Amino acid sequence: MRKFTIPSIPSSEITPEQLYQERRRFLRHSIETSLGLAALSLAPGLLAAELPPAGAAFADLGKSVHSSQDPLTPYEKVSRYNNFYEFGTDKSDPAYAAKNLVTNPWSLTISGEVAKPGTYTLEDILRPHALEERIYRLRCVEGWSMVIPWVGFPLADLLKRFQPTAKARYVAFETLHDPAQMPGQRDGFSLDWPYVEGLRLDEALHPLTLLAVGLYGKVLPNQNGAPIRLVVPWKYGFKSIKSLVKIHLSAQQPPTSWNKSAPNEYGFYANVNPAVDHPRWSQAKERRIGDFFKRETLPFNGYAAEVAGLYTGMDLRTFF
Repeated sequence: MRKFTIPSIPSSEITPEQLYQERRRFLRHSIETSLGLAALSLAPGLLAAELPPAGAAFADLGKSVHSSQDPLTPYEKVSRYNNFYEFGTDKSDPAYAAKNLVTNPWSLTISGEVAKPGTYTLEDILRPHALEERIYRLRCVEGWSMVIPWVGFPLADLLKRFQPTAKARYVAFETLHDPAQMPGQRDGFSLDWPYVEGLRLDEALHPLTLLAVGLYGKVLPNQNGAPIRLVVPWKYGFKSIKSLVKIHLSAQQPPTSWNKSAPNEYGFYANVNPAVDHPRWSQAKERRIGDFFKRETLPFNGYAAEVAGLYTGMDLRTFF
């Protein structure tokens, strides 16, 4: 995998949380008043018949007790510095190449060891769930990090609706496969498309595991994984699969794209671990986008108190 050099960005570019909140209130007021988008004036967490267009602001969102207090990474960096190989290998490629991705209509297939399998519209998936804002740290395996205010709801709430059977032990995820819309799938980085990922069921049911449909109070941009993506904050970023179309529960551990591509470098778990280096570079430190100096990487990306118990008795000295 290509190693990228992170440019030096003045720390003054970090958006203060108070400024972000004021900006969000301004954006919401402007959109509701000027464009008359009545759908955005619903009660917190509820959606109209369809998700608002990318970039539209949500109404007031619930606040999560799981949110980090770290300074936020500016929206412009979050939305323009991405790994989304379906749209190219450079960080700037997705913001350009994903702009015409069709995300409405969208459906999600739930299959495998569940009592209620089927293919559901995105609106059916979202309608029962109250949305909230969660500020999470994101740590890329390449050595850079961000702090992102996601909008979403716990994956556990969705899985419980479809009633996993007693045989369910793992949850597999799959990204849209559409080479006509995703140039990287036809002439870009060589992976075995579609992109697939997986979690143990207890990881998927953990309260921190999020299904996100927005960030910075706005509908998720295409380049960040619209219209719905996974966010697992204690794991390296490649585990947080984007543009989901399938969720499959099974008794067996599912294959994952990077493990299939380079099994000597990428394991199934991919928990952030500063004590275990990638075979080609150190994981001890990271560069937060917006900062000049590197900082120490925290075990489990700073979420050890919440998730370390999931791995009691496991040998964490091996990579991932």
